[in-house]
Amino acid sequence: MPALRPAITNNRLLAALPDKDRGRVLGHCDQVELEAGAVLHEAGASQRHVYFPTGGFVSLVSPVNSKAGLEVALIGNEGMVGIAAVLGVAVSPLRHLVHGAGSALRLSVASFRSALELSPALRHRLNLYVYVKIHQMAQTAACTRFHLVEERLARLLLMAHDRSPSNSCHATHEFLASMLGVRRAGITNAATSLQKLRLIRYSRGNITILNRRGLESRACGCYRAARELYDSVLS
Repeated sequence: MPALRPAITNNRLLAALPDKDRGRVLGHCDQVELEAGAVLHEAGASQRHVYFPTGGFVSLVSPVNSKAGLEVALIGNEGMVGIAAVLGVAVSPLRHLVHGAGSALRLSVASFRSALELSPALRHRLNLYVYVKIHQMAQTAACTRFHLVEERLARLLLMAHDRSPSNSCHATHEFLASMLGVRRAGITNAATSLQKLRLIRYSRGNITILNRRGLESRACGCYRAARELYDSVLS
């Protein structure tokens, strides 16, 4: 396919690069559509591609067993999917699951590594991004242990909203329970509480945020801390 012009991308990592470096990356990219529920990469398998989301967003899931896993990160147009490749590692221990449908820029791991070698600016920016993700994943681990389900659900909904053009998304109780590592009843109680406060509307898996500011007030401090870390390191 023809190379994309350097100016055409709303991925924040790529948009911040000098035109020459951005053009080098985009020249090797394909634009793809991510379908909700699709698995981009299975844990333990060799990575073939990396993705720079421009519309959709992807959950990084740490598998617990063949049926369960815990979401440790959510990546949209602020980031990159496949950070193991930045470190020169071929295999990721995380499952890459499309949480929200949308577009992304995809390139092969070989092309990506070539771009890293040729672009110190790209290497520097992605090193900073890896630092941010490691910090945020550690924060998620602490959040899972110490914060209430309602606080964590509010945080997850805000993170999805940040990466979506819409106030609505689709997520069943089972899916949310799996992502947060809690029982389904815990999600039901938390969602009911947020709905009674008129912060969200939840019906048959369709969630609409009605009052974002109010939802922020119910989320744990980890939500704001993660955003502030990203902005301070990558602005």
